[in-house]
Amino acid sequence: MTVELDIQRATEITPQPDDAKLLLWAKLALREHPGSELTIRLVDADESRALNHAYRGKDAPTNVLSFPAELPPELEIPLLGDLVICVPVVDREAGEQGKTAEQHWAHMVIHGCLHLLGHDHTDDVEADLMESLERQLLSELGIPDPYISNQE
Repeated sequence: MTVELDIQRATEITPQPDDAKLLLWAKLALREHPGSELTIRLVDADESRALNHAYRGKDAPTNVLSFPAELPPELEIPLLGDLVICVPVVDREAGEQGKTAEQHWAHMVIHGCLHLLGHDHTDDVEADLMESLERQLLSELGIPDPYISNQE
């Protein structure tokens, strides 16, 4: 299955997953949408905060932002959109949640891809469906349920 992935590394903050891992996680989330195209941009907290403020009215960095492509219906190209993932937020959250960085990165890429496919978590029914899909996909990678807290 092909997924066309453009990776933009807009920060040198580490750790960051390598291109192969980002592609693996995106392919898993998009396996029912072969030929999909998307961009994953890895950013620092300042860029994440600015985008989160501009598009969601929240003046803080966030783990992942999804920007679905807004294409005219007559334009039939497989562009799904863009994910912007904040490297320091994902790293911090992994530690706070008792997860490895790789586990949390996989979750954020899959979560963002599901948003690009139209899934959301704005109400309980949508959230349950989206979280169920995330759990299923992550379990295929051997990653435990991300919604069970490892903290006491």
